[in-house]
Amino acid sequence: MRKIKLQMQVTADGFVCGPNGEMDWVTFNWDDALQQYVGDLTNSADTFIVGRVLYQGMSMHWPAAEQNMESSEKEREIARDFNNKPKIVFSKTLTTGSWKNTTIASGDLFETVRELKSQEGSDILLYGGVSMVSSFIQHNLIDEYHLFINPTAIGKGKSIFADLTQNFGLELIRSQSFSCGIVLLCYAPAKQ
Repeated sequence: MRKIKLQMQVTADGFVCGPNGEMDWVTFNWDDALQQYVGDLTNSADTFIVGRVLYQGMSMHWPAAEQNMESSEKEREIARDFNNKPKIVFSKTLTTGSWKNTTIASGDLFETVRELKSQEGSDILLYGGVSMVSSFIQHNLIDEYHLFINPTAIGKGKSIFADLTQNFGLELIRSQSFSCGIVLLCYAPAKQ
C-alpha cells in the first residue's frame, strides 16, 4: 500500500503559520544537503495531494521555476516533478485547475484517500494548510511526517495538531540538522 508523507515547515515552537497565515519566518536559504533531501523526498512520490490555497500559490511558482535559468538545477528538477506528476487538490470551491495534471477532489476525504492509497504506484506527498492537514491527522491518514523545524519562534499561530482530542503518539524515524539552521524530524504514527 502506498504511503502518504507530509512535508511541512514548522517553527521551533510548533506553528505552521502565524495567527493570520503569516509565513514570513520560513528559512529560504537552504543548503545543498536540505535541497537534496527535499529533492529525494519529492522524487520518491508519484502523486501530490495539495490544499487549495497552497495549490494556487504553487501553480504560479513551479511552472515558471522549471524554465528560470536563475533557479538552481535542484530547484528546476523539483519543478519538473511538480509540473509533470499528478496533483490531487481537495477543495470545496475550486472546480478546475489550470496547472497540468491536476484533479480536483471535492468528495469525502477519507474515502478518496483510502482509494488513492490502495492504487498501484509510489508514495504520495501531502502539502496543505492547517485545516486540511489537521483533517488528515484526525483520520490518521499520514504515514510519515517530515517536519522541517525552522530556527525561529513566533509565540502564537496555527498548529496542525491543535484539534486533537487525545494524545497522538509518534515514533521518530530519523532526524537531521542542516547548516541553514533547519532540523528535520521525521515521524511515523506510533504503533498501538
